Amino acid sequence: MAVNSKKIAVYVLVVFVLYVIITDPAKAADYVQIGFEGISNAAQGIGDFFTWIADGAQD
Repeated sequence: MAVNSKKIAVYVLVVFVLYVIITDPAKAADYVQIGFEGISNAAQGIGDFFTWIADGAQD
């Protein structure tokens, strides 16, 4: 039953994404940009953290 629930959830998500892309491509592009900016900021934060650790964790 759990596998079917996952398949249904993925199907619904794909349909929603396609709907947003088809009905408003500009907004969909904004969402993608926001997502990539979030990933970039997270990666930068992790990099800063490890740099801080490598420098001896001193402020």
